[in-house]
Amino acid sequence: MIIIKTAEEIEKMRKAGALAGQVLSYIEPFVNEGVSTLELDNLCAEFTKNHGAISAPLNYHGFPKSICTSINNVVCHGIPAAKDILKNGDIVNVDITVILDGYHGDTSRTFMVGDVDEKIVNLVTRTEKAMYRGIAAVKAGKYLYEVGRAIEKYIAKFGYSIVQTYGGHGIGKNFHEDPHVLHHFSQHNKIRLKEGMIFTVEPMINMGQSNQVETSTTDDWTVTTADGSVSAQFEHTILVTSGEAEILTAR
Repeated sequence: MIIIKTAEEIEKMRKAGALAGQVLSYIEPFVNEGVSTLELDNLCAEFTKNHGAISAPLNYHGFPKSICTSINNVVCHGIPAAKDILKNGDIVNVDITVILDGYHGDTSRTFMVGDVDEKIVNLVTRTEKAMYRGIAAVKAGKYLYEVGRAIEKYIAKFGYSIVQTYGGHGIGKNFHEDPHVLHHFSQHNKIRLKEGMIFTVEPMINMGQSNQVETSTTDDWTVTTADGSVSAQFEHTILVTSGEAEILTAR
């Protein structure tokens, strides 16, 4: 069931989204060669707490940390660890979700560490553009599948693949709500968009031609590309309005 947010709920979502964006901006200067992902986790958790919110991923279905840090071929749900030291040439997606006054704000960005190979720079840049193409397709009265159509149309020419196992999601009082947002065209997303809907647009794009992914049997969380190729992701929480979609997690 898709929940249409009230004016009061939308205002709370704006505040939660703004804080999530602030956390991501705050952590940016710390994402450097030689830094562990555990350090990033600790800094984000402290910043979130100091701003009157809590980190949504912590203990969510047993997830052990406050943020997700996904390096290189890790597609999503990477667990911060002291042993995971960022190296020159790495890319890392930092996924932030906060709970402020009972409502969630969810956003992520793929950062580049030091001198990154040009092909990987292109992947990261194009993945961010793909997200914005998807957001631009959000219009009240249109179908949700226009998001996936726009992303797929843009990405197809580069020979990349779009992860289909995971997608965006409705969000509000709950971390994950309906609808499930696909980042490729599918009739499963033939859902009429209405003002007051709030969901994430968060394409995960693999450099390889395979969209297949694998989940770690060790921690049951870390998702990697099946072929070992590099993967990038960007995410915003957006609100459907009478005009252009409002990006609640804008930085």
